[in-house]
Amino acid sequence: MKRIKIGMLVILVSLIGRSLSAQDAKTAEIEILTSAQCSMCKETIEKAMAFEKGVIKAELVVDTKILMVTYKPAKTSPEVIRKAVSAVGYDADEVAANPEVYEKLADCCKKPEDRKSDHSGHNH
Repeated sequence: MKRIKIGMLVILVSLIGRSLSAQDAKTAEIEILTSAQCSMCKETIEKAMAFEKGVIKAELVVDTKILMVTYKPAKTSPEVIRKAVSAVGYDADEVAANPEVYEKLADCCKKPEDRKSDHSGHNH
């Protein structure tokens, strides 16, 4: 009887392990080059990703302007994610920022060539 219980336990652990690795296969990661400039940009983009269907995790590294996104391919796609970044006013790889939204961004969030004033030494 004890051997049967141990055998069942081994089978159960094996099945759980396979189930967990199958779940991992149901996610994908993408890196997107954005036009983010500061921590306000980071907050805006990461918040937008939090509301995107299928996005599990998103982190923007301001220094590199790279947005790393973990998502469920069954629920969304890289194209949809890039469009969501564009919709909040930032470039996402080859997808240009929505121009109306971009114009409404804080000056420090705009590309240096589009800023109205010099923000050298300005950190967010």
